[in-house]
Amino acid sequence: MIRTPRNIIRAAGLCLVAGLLAPNTARADAGFQAWIAGFYSTAAQSGITRSTYDKAFSGVTSPDPKVLEKARYQPEFTTKVWDYLDSRVNPYTIGKGREMKKQHARTLAAIERHFGVEASVLLAIWSMESNYGEILSKTDRLHYVPQALATLAYADKKRAKFARQQLVAALQILQSGDISSREMTGSWAGAMGHTQFIPTSYLAYAIDADGNGNRDIWNSIPDALATAANLLKKNGWQTGQTGGYEAVAPRGGAKYAGQTKTLSQWAALGFARPNGKAFPDGGRRAELKMLGGANGPAHLMTKNFFVIKRYNNSDSYALGVGVLADEIAGFGGVDQRWPRPEGTLDVKEKFELQTRLKQLGYYDGEVDGNFGSGSKAAIAAFQSRAGLTGEAIPSQKVLDAIRRY
Repeated sequence: MIRTPRNIIRAAGLCLVAGLLAPNTARADAGFQAWIAGFYSTAAQSGITRSTYDKAFSGVTSPDPKVLEKARYQPEFTTKVWDYLDSRVNPYTIGKGREMKKQHARTLAAIERHFGVEASVLLAIWSMESNYGEILSKTDRLHYVPQALATLAYADKKRAKFARQQLVAALQILQSGDISSREMTGSWAGAMGHTQFIPTSYLAYAIDADGNGNRDIWNSIPDALATAANLLKKNGWQTGQTGGYEAVAPRGGAKYAGQTKTLSQWAALGFARPNGKAFPDGGRRAELKMLGGANGPAHLMTKNFFVIKRYNNSDSYALGVGVLADEIAGFGGVDQRWPRPEGTLDVKEKFELQTRLKQLGYYDGEVDGNFGSGSKAAIAAFQSRAGLTGEAIPSQKVLDAIRRY
C-alpha cells in the first residue's frame, strides 16, 4: 500500500467533491422509468441489492439529453491531430504539469517506486483526462453516472451493450461503499474521477493509495494517480522506456505506415530522428504511424504507446500523452511542423492571439489556446471593430491584423 499524508490529498484545493449534481428529473419519461424498473433483474444477477438499486436511481425519472448529444462527438476521432495536440499540449498544460509535479512530488515518487510508471506520464494522463482535476468543479460538464449509463443503455443502440455492462459495474462500486451515489459523477460515457475511469476499469484497477479504506478517484489524488499507474503496469508498461520516437520519413516512406520493424530496419530504410541522433536499442520493434498524413512527421511507436492506448484507444490520445509527458519532463515535443492548412495558426500563435485579445479587452477567459465560444466571440468583436470580414475563427489574417492594431 502506498501511504501518503492526508494533507497531500487535499493540497491546493484539488479535493473537488463533485457530488453536488442532482439527477436530471425534468420531463419524466415513462418508457425510461419502465426500463429502469426492468433492469433490476439484470443487476440482481450480479449481486446488486434492491436497496442499492433504489438509492442509485432515486429521483431519476428521465434520460439525460446532454449525454446523447455528447455521444455524437468524440474529438480524438474527428479532430485533426495538430488541433487535437494544440488543445492538450501547450504552454498552459505543460506549465501546470510542472507545477503539479512539484506540488505532488512525494505522492508521485511513491507511486513511481511502487508501479514503475514515470511521474511525467501520470501527470500527462491527469491533464488529458480532467485538466488536472479542474473539470471536477465544472458541474455543467459532469453527469450523474447511473443516469448517464442508463440513458445510453435505453436510447443509444450503438452503445447499449457497453452501457449495460458499465451500469452494473457502477452499481457494484456504489454497493462497495467506496463512494456515495451523490458523488458518483463523470463524463457522458461514465468515465469518473481525476483520471476518468469507466466503472469496469475502476473495478479492475482501483487502488487505495492513501490508506483510508476507500478507493476514491474523485477526491483523492493519490488514489486516482495510483489507479492510472496500476492500469498501465498491469497492461505491460516498460519502466524507463519511451513510447516511441519522432522520425523524418524518407521520400515515399508513408507507404510503410502501419508496418512494424526493428528500429535498425527503419533506419536502414532511411528513417532518421530530427535531432540527428541514432535510434537507441536498434533491436526494439516499432510501428510506423503517420498521423498527419504523408507530409507530416513520422512516429515510430514502441510498446508503451500501445499500453497507453489501453487507457484510450486513440492514436491521437496516446501521442498526446507521450508528447505532453516529454514536455513536462523537459525533453521537448514534436520538432517537425504538422501540415496545417494555409492561414491557420500553430499553438504558440493561438496563445499569442488569445493573449492580445485579452490585453485589448475583448476576451476575459483563460489563456489556454482553446478557442471556444468565448474566444470566438472575442474574435468577432475585434473583427467588427477592425472592419474585417469572414468567420470568427483563429487565423493568420486575424493575428496579423491584431498585431498591427
